[in-house]
Amino acid sequence: SGSRKAGKMPEGEKMRQCKQEEEQQQKEEEREGLIEFYSSYQELFQFFCSNTTIHGAIRLVCSKKNKMKTAFWSVLFFLTFGLMYWQFGILYREYFSYPVNLNLNLNSDRLTFPAVTLCTLNPYRYSAIRKQLDKLDQITHQTLLDLYDYNMSLPQRDWSTSSSQRRSSRSLLHHVQRHPLRRQKRNNLVNLPENSPSVDKNDWKIGFVLCSENNDCFHQAYSSGVDAVREWYSFHYINILAQVPDAKALDESDFENFIYACRFNEATCDKANYTHFHHPLYGNCYTFNDNSSSLWTSSLPGINNGLSLVVRTEQNDFIPLLSTVTGARVMVHDQNEPAFMDDGGFNVRPGIETSISMRKETTVRLGGSYSDCTEDGSDVPVQNLYSSRYTEQVCIRSCFQLNMVERCGCAYYFYPLPSGAEYCDYMKHRAWGYCYYKLLAEFKADVLGCFRKCRKPCKMTEYQLSAGYSRWPSAVSEDWVFYMLSQQNKYNITSKRNGVAKVNIFFEEWNYKTNGESPAFTVVTLLSQLGNQWSLWFGSSVLSVMELAELVLDFIAITFILAFRWFRSRQKLSPPGPSLSSQDNTAFQDEAPAPSAPHRFTVEAVVTTLPSYNSLETRGPSRDGEVGHE
Repeated sequence: SGSRKAGKMPEGEKMRQCKQEEEQQQKEEEREGLIEFYSSYQELFQFFCSNTTIHGAIRLVCSKKNKMKTAFWSVLFFLTFGLMYWQFGILYREYFSYPVNLNLNLNSDRLTFPAVTLCTLNPYRYSAIRKQLDKLDQITHQTLLDLYDYNMSLPQRDWSTSSSQRRSSRSLLHHVQRHPLRRQKRNNLVNLPENSPSVDKNDWKIGFVLCSENNDCFHQAYSSGVDAVREWYSFHYINILAQVPDAKALDESDFENFIYACRFNEATCDKANYTHFHHPLYGNCYTFNDNSSSLWTSSLPGINNGLSLVVRTEQNDFIPLLSTVTGARVMVHDQNEPAFMDDGGFNVRPGIETSISMRKETTVRLGGSYSDCTEDGSDVPVQNLYSSRYTEQVCIRSCFQLNMVERCGCAYYFYPLPSGAEYCDYMKHRAWGYCYYKLLAEFKADVLGCFRKCRKPCKMTEYQLSAGYSRWPSAVSEDWVFYMLSQQNKYNITSKRNGVAKVNIFFEEWNYKTNGESPAFTVVTLLSQLGNQWSLWFGSSVLSVMELAELVLDFIAITFILAFRWFRSRQKLSPPGPSLSSQDNTAFQDEAPAPSAPHRFTVEAVVTTLPSYNSLETRGPSRDGEVGHE
């Protein structure tokens, strides 16, 4: 009867029903397309090439009927892509090399005057060590007489000593004999008797021997006899200085007898404008304008608006074996930096007026990835032993001193004393000289790594100096100048011209130079360069890049969808899972009532693979027959 009712349905009703089914199916296909994107890679690629704004991509689709053109445009397109990304690689490599631009600025302003350190250039015979130095001079006199037949003149001294001083002299003689001066020919060190016959001095070198605790000796030799004697004498002189328990005992300032006149900016200097310290080789040193609370400023450039000094250069009661020059030593440096006279100082000649003009120059480096500089030295693995800000020389000297304490068990007298350490003295550390010279050789070869550890500061101030010289005082004015000095400063030197010198230090101009660094390749510059390359090769914009990114995302999505479909199809083709065991089926059938046989078929269908609708129609009668048979 149902079939008869369907047959009587009007034709219009059938058409309307079919149309509704088609619309429903179309909606389902559209909804399905939003999830599945494209059905294949070819469809995706064809859609992209037909609709993208990248130049040349459309030629890969519109010329597909001509295989030669398609091949040509494909090669050209991908070759262009490769060249563009090659240029991209060059740009990225340049960006990650962190290049910098050097910016030069000239500034005009009132300038803070730098610190100026002036040393006597000769170590002084301090009263605390005078007896030991006199004994060392006697030993040196005998040594030079034995080696070179030179009778060195010694000043008249009071050689009377106490019992403790005699014991100290014997101890000094013992240690000097342990480190004697010897002649060396080629690589063989030979001992010569005191009255050895004369030899050709050009075939010999002179040096001294330093031995370790295990009698492993180190031969320190020099081609110049002057250098050898000075180094040998300096080695024993340092040991004498290290034996003084209180360093203040060496603080014997004699400012009035060294500085005859001092003026800055046409005003007289006073004691508040300088500080004093002792240098083992350069003697008494005075640093002007080192007080950070009241620093000098130059109102105008020129020689009359700087520092002017008249200094005494006579060597009175000094140690001639340590210094072979006369005059004074000057160094210009920043207030927060120590005065390393060996590095930046220069000598002032007696009887000469030295005019030193300065130009200030500040350098500011970029830190981080742009350069290997440090802001304040806190990231440098070396402890700062100086009471000043970080500089490269401060770090290098601190590094050597720390290695000296670690390796030799004592500190070198020329550098600051670390906490808990003591200065080297062969009365307490017999083999420190051997250890020091071995360590010094490793230091110069950078075996210790001090030059690699110590980095340049990111900000540093330097003073470019240029000097001019003239005779002072002149021949026509020397009489009244020396007369005034003798009246005011008790200047009574026989060789008057070699006993004084004048120094002028001033700014050459108000302008000072600042060297700064700025990144040459920023993120904005990188994006601009990448955009230029993209436009050059493909004539595209940022939106074209987004289209390419969309293509990549669609490709990934299609790959996952196709992989999921393939996995599902493999599951359908795989054999059915294991069915219930016979014991479980039997138990289940015993529980089911007899009249419900069709329900038993349904349970079996769940356990096994579901049959199609047609298979159910085909197997239905036979199954009924089986039930009826049962």
